[in-house]
Amino acid sequence: MSLLKPKLAHGDVVEIEGVPVRLKVHARARRVSLRVDARGEVVAIAPNPRRLHDALAFARERVDWITSRAAAAPCGVAFAPGSTVPVRGETARLTAIAGASAARLLRDEAGLNIVSGGEGAAFARRVDRLLKTEARRDLEHRTELHVRALGLDLPKVALGDPKSRWGSCTPARGSIRYSWRLILAPAFVLDYVAAHEVAHLVHADHSPRFWGVVRDLLGDEKAGRNWLKAHGRTLHAYGR
Repeated sequence: MSLLKPKLAHGDVVEIEGVPVRLKVHARARRVSLRVDARGEVVAIAPNPRRLHDALAFARERVDWITSRAAAAPCGVAFAPGSTVPVRGETARLTAIAGASAARLLRDEAGLNIVSGGEGAAFARRVDRLLKTEARRDLEHRTELHVRALGLDLPKVALGDPKSRWGSCTPARGSIRYSWRLILAPAFVLDYVAAHEVAHLVHADHSPRFWGVVRDLLGDEKAGRNWLKAHGRTLHAYGR
């Protein structure tokens, strides 16, 4: 009988007590570790491919931690009629209207609504498209304001749906990429991320000078940072 261990690779998923655990290699990691990413996925991290078996063993030794974190993960909320979704931090109810085309944001005496035609996947796509359009508008606007305050050229703004970050800046290309899910958070949170990424056009690190630029743009950046630390994971539950 072979005593060889099964080959493991970056990105493999192994079930531990019914919980999927993804194996990842992070070159900057100094040791094996466990974490839960922004979408609630449990990740076992190894500093290099040779340590993936160590990372898996580490995860299996901490099965209680894994199952407790999995139980606390936010449940998915589909874009379906009757569901609610936050928009700029305010709860909006999703409503189907027969014959309607594109999704729209409407406000009535009961509060904020997203109304759309379509059924099933078509309804969900229209809601998704609306939220991304709203996100692009807000992020482009706040980015432009912060860039003008610093006397910089306007960067190219793109949207994505990353798991582990809310924005990224590539100064050499003059581009900033944001998570569209920031439209779900309160406006001050989106503004914090926009200021954070614009500040990276000046300082590519997180030095005191960098944070000085962020504070010059926002006044107090702690509210946005703290909100994301406390509630950021919940934003990834929507549209699942």
